[in-house]
Amino acid sequence: MQDNPAKKADEKSRYGTTGHEWDGIQELNTPLPRWWLWTWYACILWAFGYWIAYPAIPLVSSFTKGALGWSSREAVVADIAGLQTLRGPMTAKIEAASLTDIENTPELLSFARAQGSAAFAVNCSPCHGAGAQGAKGYPNLNDDDWLWGGSLDAIHTTLQHGIRWDADKDTRSSMMPAFGKDGTLKPNEISATADYVRSLSGLSTEKGADLALGQSVFAANCAACHGDNGEGNQDVGAPKLNDKVWLYGPDKALIMERITVGGGGVMPAWSARLDVPTIKSLAVYVHTLGGGQ
Repeated sequence: MQDNPAKKADEKSRYGTTGHEWDGIQELNTPLPRWWLWTWYACILWAFGYWIAYPAIPLVSSFTKGALGWSSREAVVADIAGLQTLRGPMTAKIEAASLTDIENTPELLSFARAQGSAAFAVNCSPCHGAGAQGAKGYPNLNDDDWLWGGSLDAIHTTLQHGIRWDADKDTRSSMMPAFGKDGTLKPNEISATADYVRSLSGLSTEKGADLALGQSVFAANCAACHGDNGEGNQDVGAPKLNDKVWLYGPDKALIMERITVGGGGVMPAWSARLDVPTIKSLAVYVHTLGGGQ
């Protein structure tokens, strides 16, 4: 490449050259297409107009409000208000009706399921899954296996007051002791109990497992909540242990971990966040997923 200080017009294109030359090939100084330039100028004018008309420029502690006085927050508020106005008559009926009447009235049931589905997607699916299939530590809401009861009233109460939610005095509360951390049970007793719990669901146990010891430990420490045969107790949120449905998993190591550390899951009291019709709709939606009692 070499620089040619003499910039001259190209004979064929009639455009001037830049003065650069590569192996005898000169670089033309071709102007940009006019349509592109005018589009660019129009975009610049549009940008200045947008800055003036809409909130756009950040300030120290605020931002420019815009000549039109529009904001996305106010637009969302207006949309929500419009939606509430549209839903108003049906929402009032949901609030006034009993849970049973909602399920037995096709019009109310359809509305409640639609509203409940939307509320579930926003508030419940992060833990229970988009299809309410649950996850490790989060119950599946499609089956007929319930910690605190699967009737309409039981589900509604759970939604209202949550589980182990300290801010609500009526929350559902119970706690599995940390038998291992507290030193209540020895490692061999925890191992034997885990094997015995697996046997309640007909699962295989380790060779040489001391099921007699496990049964004895279970009867003395676990049966008070989980039942003599692992049938569970919804009054205290103690899950069934004999139905092959597992909240944390059926592996012996996982069962031993729960016996060792104890504890229990937490769910918010939705009455502090959602209105009465929405909670009713959620209860109906969950109850009609397929596992409601």
